[in-house]
Amino acid sequence: MANNLKIQSLKSLREEMVAVAKGERPAPPDANVRSFNSLETVARLLTKENRKLLSLIRDSNPNSVAELAELSGRSQPNLTRTLNKLQAVGFVVMSLAGRQKAPRVALEKLTVEIDPYSEIDTLRFVPLKKKLGQRIEVV
Repeated sequence: MANNLKIQSLKSLREEMVAVAKGERPAPPDANVRSFNSLETVARLLTKENRKLLSLIRDSNPNSVAELAELSGRSQPNLTRTLNKLQAVGFVVMSLAGRQKAPRVALEKLTVEIDPYSEIDTLRFVPLKKKLGQRIEVV
């Protein structure tokens, strides 16, 4: 998993893709990096509730989504939707705990790099260091 996510407007991304497709310029080195269209999008994903959820996952190490639902007091369908969003951007991974999927946090810290001269900013995240002896099978 890459440790970078781009912040790039849809307009800027479209212009970049068209220029590359026309052969006007080569694909940028970060063309395969997942991106958000704004910092606000990231902020909406990292709400107070979702940050508490990430802390709960990190600290309690639940063995299943059902266990996390019980610990968090959230309904399982709501929790599953949230986990899918967090997993899609690489903040959470689902590991196998027996026959069940168990959420695990995948990041320790996020840093936002703002380029004041363009619309392309970068999120860098430090992956969570695995505990010694902990084996995670990512699903």
